[in-house]
Amino acid sequence: MRVVVLGAGAIGSLLGARLVSAGHDVLLVGRADHVAAIRADGLRILGREPVVVHPRAATRWEPGEPSDACLVTTKTFDLPAALAELGTRPPVPTLLPQNGLGIDRLARSGLRDAGWTEPDRWTVRAVNSIPATLVAPGTVRAAGDGEIVLADAAGAGPAAAGTDVLADLLRSGGVRVRRVADLEAEVWRKAVVNAAINPVTALHGVVNGSVRSDPLRSESLALLREAVAIARAESASLTEMQAEEDFDRVSRATAENRSSMLQDLERGRPTEIEAISGELLRRGEARGLSMPATRAAVQAMRERARGRTPQGS
Repeated sequence: MRVVVLGAGAIGSLLGARLVSAGHDVLLVGRADHVAAIRADGLRILGREPVVVHPRAATRWEPGEPSDACLVTTKTFDLPAALAELGTRPPVPTLLPQNGLGIDRLARSGLRDAGWTEPDRWTVRAVNSIPATLVAPGTVRAAGDGEIVLADAAGAGPAAAGTDVLADLLRSGGVRVRRVADLEAEVWRKAVVNAAINPVTALHGVVNGSVRSDPLRSESLALLREAVAIARAESASLTEMQAEEDFDRVSRATAENRSSMLQDLERGRPTEIEAISGELLRRGEARGLSMPATRAAVQAMRERARGRTPQGS
């Protein structure tokens, strides 16, 4: 298949590399330094199964470049620009694995505004737990196990056919794909864990495994409990016990990983604090919930972002 990866950073490049290894024609659209390194020396994947692959790479998706599927792996704050670009192309099954809440509504609205008449048929919301780190331009570390979660045939609605296409595509590259009846519950579970791990690791400059022990564990669990309260207020099927089990599982499985929020902060780039904790804070306050830990984390991240000094590219 011809696959375009929009926003080919760490996770997009890792998925793209696996699809190249499976024989697919992959175009990675990413930042100039990353693209230049891939063109010069290939895309190097580090980890248990190191490999160097040679996908096509560019800083923009040229008009007329065909595709059979698209993986939109931009960060949430870059999603509107990617949607505007994607919406000028013929519709294809489009994977949306972004962190945060309300991504599917944002995507469908943006694509409809850009010209797609039936975005519900083509947009496929996903929950990604595959840890990946952009070590340097052209080099990505696969930092542990993970999976892509998609709706099953009954839960995918109008996008059922497109979901099947993307599930088969990812599995062909050796990506673990799990299909579930209630994808929205999985979205909430990921958001709650992200809200507990990402701000703490970013603010303290530590790997994910550091939140498994106090004092950082207590800091993370305070965020976790507030996020669960919002999830339950919005009728998500999630208990504190389930959320804490998820927290322990993810922090253990990604112990050596540097969260994407930490990586962005270190590189002087925008973070997803507003799409994750900021969105939870807005929803919680709208419901009159007390959220002191979340409010403090969001404020601290905003202040850190205002005073940061860019590092690296």
